[in-house]
Amino acid sequence: MTRPSTPLLDTVHEPADLRRLPEDRLGQLADELRAETIDAVSVTGGHLGAGLGVVELTVALHYVFDTPNDRLIWDVGHQCYPHKIITGRRDRIRTLRQGGGLAGFTNRAESEYDPFGAGHSSTSISAGLGMAVARDLEAEKKPDAGMRNVVCVIGDGAMSAGMAYEAMNNAGAMDSRLIVILNDNDMSIAPPVGAMSAYLARLISGRTYRSLRETAKQLAQGLPKFFGQKAARAEEFARGFWTGGTLFEELGFYYVGPIDGHNLDHLLPVLRNVRDAQTGPVLVHVVTRKGKGYPPAEASADKYHGVQRFDVATGTQSKAASNAPSYTRVFAEALIDEAGRDDRIVAINAAMPAGTGLDLFGQAFPERTFDVGIAEQHAVTFAAGLAAEGYKPFCAIYSTFLQRAYDQVVHDVAIQRLPVRFAIDRAGLVGADGATHAGAYDIPMLGCLPGMVIMAPSDEAELVHMIATAVAHDEGPIAFRYPRGEGVGVERPARGMPLDIGRGRVVREGTTVALLSLGTRLAACLDAAEQLAGFGLSTTVADARFAKPLDRDLLLRLAREHEVLVIVEEGAAGGFGAAVLHLLAEAGALERGLKVRALTLPDRFIEQNSPAAQLAEAGLDAGGIVRSVLASLGRGEEPGFGADGKTRLRG
Repeated sequence: MTRPSTPLLDTVHEPADLRRLPEDRLGQLADELRAETIDAVSVTGGHLGAGLGVVELTVALHYVFDTPNDRLIWDVGHQCYPHKIITGRRDRIRTLRQGGGLAGFTNRAESEYDPFGAGHSSTSISAGLGMAVARDLEAEKKPDAGMRNVVCVIGDGAMSAGMAYEAMNNAGAMDSRLIVILNDNDMSIAPPVGAMSAYLARLISGRTYRSLRETAKQLAQGLPKFFGQKAARAEEFARGFWTGGTLFEELGFYYVGPIDGHNLDHLLPVLRNVRDAQTGPVLVHVVTRKGKGYPPAEASADKYHGVQRFDVATGTQSKAASNAPSYTRVFAEALIDEAGRDDRIVAINAAMPAGTGLDLFGQAFPERTFDVGIAEQHAVTFAAGLAAEGYKPFCAIYSTFLQRAYDQVVHDVAIQRLPVRFAIDRAGLVGADGATHAGAYDIPMLGCLPGMVIMAPSDEAELVHMIATAVAHDEGPIAFRYPRGEGVGVERPARGMPLDIGRGRVVREGTTVALLSLGTRLAACLDAAEQLAGFGLSTTVADARFAKPLDRDLLLRLAREHEVLVIVEEGAAGGFGAAVLHLLAEAGALERGLKVRALTLPDRFIEQNSPAAQLAEAGLDAGGIVRSVLASLGRGEEPGFGADGKTRLRG
C-alpha cells in the first residue's frame, strides 16, 4: 500500500518543530496530518471520525501553546490520534490498539504530552482544574510555574454528563486560570458560524474588549445599585445574544465563540488571546465536523466513530466472517421479542444506542426507548423510578461504564429492592480498547449487594433464557453480563424460558477433575476437558449460570465427588470464585483435601491486544485451565506439557 505524500509533516517530529513553521504553512500541515491519520487507522482500525474533526484544532493548539509545559488534556481520547502523530509517536502510529503498541486513548505512561489518561468521558475539566490549582500553589514557591496554561478539550457529547458541570461550577467559583475548548461537532447548540461570529469571537477575547468590560464594571460600581445591576445585565444580554454563551457565563466562565474549528485564520488569533489573558476560567466554543475531510466518514451516519480496518479509496471496512450473531444483537432481538408480549418493558441506554443494541429496540418501540446521554448515574435512578411504578426497565450499560453509577445501583436500586434489570455488555476483556474499557469489576461490585441476582450466559441460547428470566423476576434487581463479540454459533430457542434462580447445570460428566465455569469461558473449559482426557484425567464441566445466588447443591456435589475443582471466570478476583470458596469453607468442603483453584483476571491491568492474546495472558484460555489443573496435581512438568504453556497431547 502506498502511503500518502507528507513532505511537511515529515519535518515535524515534535510540537517544537511545528511551532517553527510559518503560519501560512499550517493549512498544508493539517491536510497532511489528516491524510496520515486516515491511512494509519485504515491499517489498525480504531476511532477515526473524532480525530478527523479536530485536525486543525490539534495543529492550532500545539502551535499556540507551549506543550508539554502547557498541559493539554483531551477528554475521552477518541480524538487523540492526530495529537499522537505530532507528539513524537508517528513512527508507532500503525501499532494503535495492537499488542505492545500505542494505546487507543491518551496514556500518561506513553508520553509526556499526555498529562492525563482518558477512556471514560467528562473527566478533563476536573483534572484540568486540579492541575491549574496545583500550578497556582506551586507559583507561591516558583513564580515561573504560574505562567503555565492548562487547556481541556471536551466534546459536546461529554458535556451531557453531570461531572463536567460539577467541574465547571467549581472552576467558576475558584476563579483559577483555566482554558476549556468545547468541541461542538453534533449538538448544534449555537447558530451557524461565519465571518461575523469569528469577528465577534476575536473581539470579545481580545485585551481591548476585556479592558473596556472591566472599566465598565468599575464605572457601574459607582452608580446607584439599581443602575449598576441594569448595566451588568445589559452587558450579559448583549454577549449572550451574540454568542449563546449565557449558560457558561452563569457558571463563572468567560465565554468566547462560536468559531469555525476548521479555519485556522479564526482559531489562531482567538487561542492567542485566551492564552495571553490573565483572567479566570475561559470557555472557547469551537464548531467542528466529525469525519471532516474523508468523504466516506462524512457520509456515514456515525461519521466513522469506530471502524475496523478499511480500504482508504472506498471506505469499505473489513470484518471477520462469522455465522454467529454478536451477543449484543442477541440481547436486542430477544428483548424486542419479550417486549412484543409485555408493554411494561422499557429500555434505557446512556449515549450508546448502537453499542448496546438498543437502536434496534428503538426502531421497534420508539416510545419505550430512552437514551439519556452520557449520564449513567441518571440512567440507573431513572430506571429505578420506572421500576417503582411497575414498569420493567432494562438498563443496558457497558460494564466499564456501570462503574460510574455504583452509588445509584446501591442506594437507589438495591436498598429499595427495585426490580431494575441490568444488561451488562462488554463484560470481561475487550481487546483493542484495553484496560480503560475492560469489564473486569462488575461481579465483585454487584455480588456484595444483598438481594442482587447475577447471571452470565455461556452462549447465545442461554442469553435468550436469561432475558426471559429477567423479565419474570420482580423481587429485586437482577443483572446479566455478556461479552463483546460473536457468540459460539448455537441455535437460539424460539422463545426464552425463565431459569430457576440460582441453579446451574452439568454439561459434561467426569470423575477426577471438575471445571466450574461462569459465563462464556464454558467453551474453553470444554476444550480443556478434552485436553485433560489426554492426560488420563476424567473431567466434569459445569456451567454455573448464576454468580449470585450460588447453586449450593451443585457446588457441594462437585467438591465431594472430585479430587480437583477449578473455578473459571472472566472477572476480577473477589467475585464469583471468592464467593464459591467462601461457601465451600463454611460447609467444611475444603477440609477433606479438595484441591481448589480460582482462575480470575490477574491483579493488574491488561493492556490492548487481541482478545485471544489477552485471555492467554490472563490464563483463562484452555491452555491456562489445563496448566492450572496439572499444577494442582503436581504434574506440570510431565511429558506432554510444553514449556511454552501449550499442552502436547500424547497419542
